[in-house]
Amino acid sequence: MPNDTQISKFMSLVLRHAPQDAGLSLGENGWADFGALCAVIQTKFGASAADVLRIVEENPKKRFAVDGDRIRAVQGHSVDVNLGLPPSVPPDILFHGTKEEFLPAILREGLTSQSRQHVHLSKDVETALIVARRRAGKSVILQVDSAAMTKDGVSFFLSDNGVWLTNHVPPRYLTQMLERELP
Repeated sequence: MPNDTQISKFMSLVLRHAPQDAGLSLGENGWADFGALCAVIQTKFGASAADVLRIVEENPKKRFAVDGDRIRAVQGHSVDVNLGLPPSVPPDILFHGTKEEFLPAILREGLTSQSRQHVHLSKDVETALIVARRRAGKSVILQVDSAAMTKDGVSFFLSDNGVWLTNHVPPRYLTQMLERELP
């Protein structure tokens, strides 16, 4: 039987990027039919609805939410989805983990959502480092002056799993942390 990681990755794919790959459609606020997703997972992986619920509950990144007969990814969508999150006031400083190779473009254009709907920001350096280390290459952590952005009218949203979301972070709000400042 496939492992939980394979099933979780499949769920991320269909609930964030390609619902059509599982014959699903995402409704209001990104919700999909839980039973329909479970049927696809049963066929593809041999996992039960109870397995899917366990994977949702045990996922360390809390990427999914279940509400009755509905399931959704809590952030990270590349398909057009309005998660229905209310604007929230972020901490004064947020963090973004990336790779050194992307730094010239980021310092020129700011943080952009790329193929996703939002820029993802962390409330602490440790989480940003985990994100940055997912890819090969030298990790870089950027501080985001979210207090100044808020003062300038930029909206932030807090996803269900604690990831801060915004549409764009212009370069003037970014400061690269020095290696000696990192944990």
